[in-house]
Amino acid sequence: MENYKIVLASSSPRRIEILKKNGIDPIIIPPDTDEALPINIDPKDAVMRLALKKAQCVEPAAIALCKKEPLLIIGADTIVFLERIIGKPKNREEAYKTLEHLRGREHFVATGVAILSAGTDKKRVFCETTRVCFKYYSDADIMAYIQTEEPYDKAGGYAIQGAWGEKVERISGDYDNVMGFPWARIKLELGRF
Repeated sequence: MENYKIVLASSSPRRIEILKKNGIDPIIIPPDTDEALPINIDPKDAVMRLALKKAQCVEPAAIALCKKEPLLIIGADTIVFLERIIGKPKNREEAYKTLEHLRGREHFVATGVAILSAGTDKKRVFCETTRVCFKYYSDADIMAYIQTEEPYDKAGGYAIQGAWGEKVERISGDYDNVMGFPWARIKLELGRF
């Protein structure tokens, strides 16, 4: 891994923070790609497809920026799933309905990750899944939370590392995955390059 520069195909503060916390200062190139998905796509396939699309989208810019230096590009996409794929709420009404839907129930957080060796055909694409169970919380709890900025750039309308973390009863799996970046698995896959 020391032989590569790392490019993150994301501007997510959480993903950047996890990389920096683990000694990697990535080059940030946010992807500009359509995230539309086929109807009825499997959630794991959806996040892996979007992660790969994001990484491939920034590959030409990363190569141009870093000339001939060896690069690994990381793309990621996270969704919440409970009976349907739940993305990022666009407004308060969507945030309310999402958190109401998840109240007192177990759901899955799936993060797809694509790691590309820029300019080669080497890549690793995988999905990590974590189960999250929420406590039963009140309508007033939801209303107070959706008045903050926190729900609006997060899959499922919540940040486990933020104020909503107290509503989590239990998780089964990788905590970092719920933040959108399963570091333990990413580190393992980076080591394989």
